[in-house]
Amino acid sequence: MAETLQMGLPGFDPPTPTDRLMFLLYPDAATAERIAAEARRLKEALGLRGQPLLTDRFHITLHHLGDYVGLPNDIVAKGKDAGAALKAAPFEVTFDQAVSFANRPGNSPFTLQGGEGVQDLIAFQKALGEAMAWVKLKPDSGFTPHITLLYDGQVIPAQAIAPIRWTVDRFVLVQSKLGQTQHIVLQAWDLTG
Repeated sequence: MAETLQMGLPGFDPPTPTDRLMFLLYPDAATAERIAAEARRLKEALGLRGQPLLTDRFHITLHHLGDYVGLPNDIVAKGKDAGAALKAAPFEVTFDQAVSFANRPGNSPFTLQGGEGVQDLIAFQKALGEAMAWVKLKPDSGFTPHITLLYDGQVIPAQAIAPIRWTVDRFVLVQSKLGQTQHIVLQAWDLTG
C-alpha cells in the first residue's frame, strides 16, 4: 500500500489540510455533563470570557496521526490495525485540577488535568504508541493528559477542583474536519482486558 504524501508543487504553497486523524478517549455521557457543569462554574468563578466546548466534544487526545488533504486510507488502515492490536483492561482516570496551557498567547486552552489519577491513562497512551510504532505510525512523543474546557485570553494557574473520575472502557479513531468542529468516529474499540 502506498504511503500518503503531502507534497506541494515547486513554487506553489502546499494544499491546506482538511482532515486530522487522532486517537481519542471520550468520557461517558454522565461524566461529560459533570465536565460541562464544572466548565460553566469555573468560567463564572474566574471571570473567563471563552465559551465552554460543547458537551459532546470533551475528549482526551491520545495520539495525533497527522493532518491531511482528504482522508488518507493507508493511514486510516494502519490506525485501525494499531487499535485492534492493543489489548487493555478498563481503567479509572481522575482529573482534580484546572489549569491553563500558556502556549497560545491570547487564546490559551483552559483544561482539566490530574496527578496520580492519570497514571493508568499515561500507561495506556504509551501502550497505544507502541502499537502504532509496530504498524509504522509515528506516535506522539509527549503527553500531558488533559481535557480542554474552553479557550480564553487569561492564563489561569493550577487550582484544585472536586475530582472528576470515570472508568475508561473504550477508545476511538477519529477524523476531525478541520475548521468545522466535526468529529467522525472511524473505529471504536472496547477495553475488555
